[in-house]
Amino acid sequence: MPNTRICLWSSPRNISTAMMYSFAQRPDTIAFDEPLYAHYLRVTRIIHPGNNEILASQENDGNKVVKEIMLADYDAPVLFFKQMTHHLMQVDETFLGQMKNIIFIRNPKQIISSYAQVRPDVTMQDIGIEKQWHLYNQLKANNQHCVVLDSNEMLQNPVKVLGSLCEALEIPFYTEMLTWPAGPKKEDGIWAKYWYQNVHQSTGFEKQATSSRELPAYLEPLYMASKKYYDQLFQHSIKA
Repeated sequence: MPNTRICLWSSPRNISTAMMYSFAQRPDTIAFDEPLYAHYLRVTRIIHPGNNEILASQENDGNKVVKEIMLADYDAPVLFFKQMTHHLMQVDETFLGQMKNIIFIRNPKQIISSYAQVRPDVTMQDIGIEKQWHLYNQLKANNQHCVVLDSNEMLQNPVKVLGSLCEALEIPFYTEMLTWPAGPKKEDGIWAKYWYQNVHQSTGFEKQATSSRELPAYLEPLYMASKKYYDQLFQHSIKA
């Protein structure tokens, strides 16, 4: 049986790690945490927490990652790759045709408000929504599989939305996907200690405390510029 390979192309400040934990509960699935992270750090030379650890923990060549990890043979019927959309750079993208692609979006107002707590100077690249819009159109133009998923819709009705997602991916839905044990997971990347404290406390899909933060006034222009991409993607998303 050939593997069903799923790439979740997420925006930042989203519940992508919770999605990885959800899929990891399936009896037929192996989940992978951001396999292109080290490649992204090498290419951009951006410094992230645990930078050297990340570079040492993963293959740094994105094309090798695709060939040796994402397109490798595994015993499990389903392979789930949690990805950050902005990590998709300087890589031969023909592999996308062998993937079931999920564009995982979140209202940019919530992303920007969250980001501004850490980095006041938030940019369109930080948000990731414009790149998601271009990726969506690229996949559609090439007749490659693509489904749009919105985290707010997911949190409103996890049973319905996950069921619809699995149907779109042509895989069975398992109720095990709705819950997971608290604490670190074997799927976690080495960077988990810097970023996953909150999700390690979760045991299911829960509304995030940051989702109701006010948008700083100086970031209103960025929100309006990014909202047009979000609104277009949201029209195609699975609804609760």
